[in-house]
Amino acid sequence: MLNHMPLPPVPLQALLLLERVLRSGGAHLEIALWRDARGLRYRLECERAGQSLVRYDNDTPRGHVRTLAGRAAPYQFRSVEQLRYDFERDMEAASR
Repeated sequence: MLNHMPLPPVPLQALLLLERVLRSGGAHLEIALWRDARGLRYRLECERAGQSLVRYDNDTPRGHVRTLAGRAAPYQFRSVEQLRYDFERDMEAASR
């Protein structure tokens, strides 16, 4: 199970995507996109053995953040497609 706060209550009509995958090597992947009063919200996370390897989210008040091996840094959000690409690239690098 991913070691993070659960998604806030999201009405089904607000949920755009929820994907959970168990990858080879024991890594868990979760991708969630939804809309609320603040606009598009997201959380993408990959963890293994209870440790977060990669996480992208736009949790308030921090804004858009990319976290690699526990170190958070601002993330320049451009599009959902670019977000997914950046996440998958970082996930592959962290899984090596």
